[in-house]
Amino acid sequence: MVLKPTAAGLQRAAKMLRSGGVVAFPTDTVYGLGASFDDELAQKRIYQIKGRPVGLPLILLIAAQSQLDGIVHVDSQAEALMRKWWPGPLTLILHSRRGGTLGVRIPGHKVALGLLRHAGPLMTTSANLHGREPAMNAEEAAALTGVMAVIDGGTAPGGMASTVLDLTGPEPHVLREGEITIHELLGPPPPRVG
Repeated sequence: MVLKPTAAGLQRAAKMLRSGGVVAFPTDTVYGLGASFDDELAQKRIYQIKGRPVGLPLILLIAAQSQLDGIVHVDSQAEALMRKWWPGPLTLILHSRRGGTLGVRIPGHKVALGLLRHAGPLMTTSANLHGREPAMNAEEAAALTGVMAVIDGGTAPGGMASTVLDLTGPEPHVLREGEITIHELLGPPPPRVG
């Protein structure tokens, strides 16, 4: 089922997500697959739809930083990066309050943000079979078996994936350089001595 990104379409998609469905939607990079944050069965469906290895974590997308309360530990360094780069293509790996770590991001796309405002936080990954190119439009996302609905937000902007910055160690560590460069994130390297 293809839904328009109207208030009615977003509300319908949110209802499907709350009932355990997996919904595809555009983000500021590619189309993504989403399942409710508190629905582990729906999250398992994402892995089945993609044929994704279980060891690869999903990313938490939110509409507002306040939605992270009680989910992850946000220190002053994470707070500063969120203020500077969100909404946008920066995924931060933080300590989860449930144990382990969790990648979190606010996407800079009005359809994705609209869905997140209606549905609440979503566990997500790109809409594609594992190892294949991600879906860039609703038609490509709808070709995935098991997706309950696709929100048609036109062609995704594409470009590079989000930059992934791990803040769980003693020093920030870039796991994947994407649209935001290491230099932009962490500033110039210290001068070399000698």
